[in-house]
Order: sequence, then structure tokens, then C-alpha cells
Amino acid sequence: MSIWNRLRQELIDIVQWMDDTNNTLVFRFERFQNEIKYGAKLVVREGQAACFVNEGQLADVFRPGTHTLTTQNLPILATLKGWKYGFESPFKAEVYFVSTRTFTDLKWGTMNPIMVRDPEFGPVRLRAFGTYTMRVKDPGAFLKNVVGTDGRFTTDEIANQLRNLIVSEFADILGESKIPMLDLAGNYRELSEFITGKCQGDFDKYGLEVPRLTVENISLPPEVEAALDKRSSMGVIGNMDAYTKFKAAEAIGDAAKNPGTAGMFVGMGMGQAFAGTMGGAMQQSAGVGAVGPGVPPPVPGAAVGGGPLFLAVNGQQHGPFEPGLVIARARAGDLSPDTLVWRQGMASWVAARDLPELAAAFAQGGGGAMPPPIPGAVPPPPAS
Repeated sequence: MSIWNRLRQELIDIVQWMDDTNNTLVFRFERFQNEIKYGAKLVVREGQAACFVNEGQLADVFRPGTHTLTTQNLPILATLKGWKYGFESPFKAEVYFVSTRTFTDLKWGTMNPIMVRDPEFGPVRLRAFGTYTMRVKDPGAFLKNVVGTDGRFTTDEIANQLRNLIVSEFADILGESKIPMLDLAGNYRELSEFITGKCQGDFDKYGLEVPRLTVENISLPPEVEAALDKRSSMGVIGNMDAYTKFKAAEAIGDAAKNPGTAGMFVGMGMGQAFAGTMGGAMQQSAGVGAVGPGVPPPVPGAAVGGGPLFLAVNGQQHGPFEPGLVIARARAGDLSPDTLVWRQGMASWVAARDLPELAAAFAQGGGGAMPPPIPGAVPPPPAS
């Protein structure tokens, strides 16, 4: 066997690419000195295209199928090589296989918030993210404009550029649409379609297309979302007066579980402050009443002797409390009959049992049984 025949047998006669990855866009077929046997078989599978490059110039592009490499189906390369006859001889050319399948579940998202003007909330910063699909529709343009001489080109190498293009179009569309922030969730599909259409012009320059793009989420900064949650909570509450009364009673119940009676009444005060029942009570002028400055006047429309109650617990004044709340705690057994109480119009402090409405509450709540005096409590002075 001659040396030439031996070399001819060593030349590659089947050119193909078996893709075993999920992110390769372009693969350069490697062979010794780029020599391909004239008449070799080129196998291009579905989802692929084969591009022949001769001396840095794109020549022929082959679509799926099995091709015999001759001057008949290599017209551009044959012209570049200057072949005039169909004799068998090896030729040198680079072969790039381009994956034309659709690559799915590619991510895009805003690296920094986008500032927009909302018609209801004013300037707000929005973040967004989503997914898109991408495929090579023009292998020649993609090879010339993006890949160059890269022997293995993956989606990771172009993902950042594509993401920047998408985010740029998204910010432009979001600013022009003037969709209220609270209505964005109902327009995700429309936004996705607009972005896909506007991005396609930029992708065409790279020989790519975006079959589908989705907007998965548009969100606000965490502190703005927290404020919006509070605003939503107020809307859900509805009747604020009924809700605050409920919270006041709830606070009293929680405070009653504390070991000390003082803690219970502090809780009652907090509950009433939350309920807003003390709003007009702090307007009494100094010197009115017998317990010092800052004592509130009677509730408007309430008769003297039926206004808010003050309680003396462990030598400290607490209140004012609505009579209904104090009565409820007396019925529940959380108030001692020996606790000193006072309201505007009374000459001095009296024991809770000596106030008619509380005396009745003690009887109803405990079936007539009275709790013992609180240990260490100061005996109440005689009623005037």
C-alpha cells in the first residue's frame, strides 16, 4: 500500500456532531489540519446546522440531512477553492455545527430597581424577573456576529447580553405604559407580549429569536411592601370602631393573665388607648377633680357619676377606663371588690364594692362570693 493511500484512509470521511450537553450553541468539528476527504459524508441532525468556513470566510451552510461533500453541493467553497475538476482530493475547511433547537428556561431579571412614576403612589422602585426561550434562526449570522472562532460556544456566554436587552426593553415599556402599580399583576401577559415583540429587532442582529418570554413577578422594595401590607390590613378591618373595641377587650383579657393586678390594669389602659377612647379625655383643664392635673372630663353626654373610672392599684393611679370594661372584668373575677375607684363628681376614693354598678357585677360574676383582699393592699377609707 502506498503512502498516499494510507493517508487517504486516515482522512476523515464522516463529519457529524453528537451533542451530549444541554447548553452548547456552537461546536467546532476538530480534525487534523482541518483536512476533510473529498466525497465525505456530512450528517446534520434535526436541530442542527453545519457551517463551512474557508480561510476565515463563511462558505456553505447545510441543514438537517446526510450530504456528500462534492463540488456539486459545495458551490461556494468550490468557487473559493478554484476547483475546476471533480477529482478526489482532500480539502481544508473549518466545520461549525450550530444547534438550532429551542433553549428553554433561560432567566432574566433586573439587577437594580427600575424607577417609575405611579399615578397613585408617586415615584416607586420596581424589580422584575422572568424566563424566556431562545433559538438560532440564522446560523450564518450568529456565527459571524457572535461566535467568531470560539470552538465551543454555550448559552452562558451570551445570557448576560440577552438579559440586558430584555431588561432595557422592559423598563422602556413599563415607563410608557403608565399601568398603575396595583394593576400590573393583571397585565403580565400583555407586558410579556410587548417585550417579546420589541426585543426581536435586537435579537435579529445576532441571528437569534425569542419564541416566548414571560414576566413572572414584579415586586416593590421590602419596606414599601410592608407599608402596603399595613394599608391593606386597614382596608380589610373595615369598621375601625368595632375593631378597636374588640382589640381593647382582647388586650384586657391578655393582661388579666399576668400575675399582678397592676399589669392587668396597665393592659386595660393600653387597650383603651388603642381603641381611641381617650382622645377627648386629655383636654380637661388643670385642677379639675381631686387626683391632680391631667384628669380628663366626663365623656360628652355622660351624666356625673356615670363617667370613666380611675383605679388605684398598689398606690398608683390607672385609667380612665370605660365603666363597661371595668364591669366586665369585675364579672370575670379579675377585679377585687377592695380596689379603690374614683370618677369625676365623687368627693373621695371608694372601694369597688361600694359603687352600685360594680357591686352588682361582683354579685353576678361570682354568684355572691367575694374574693379575699389583695395581700398587702391598703385598707380603703370609709365612703363619704
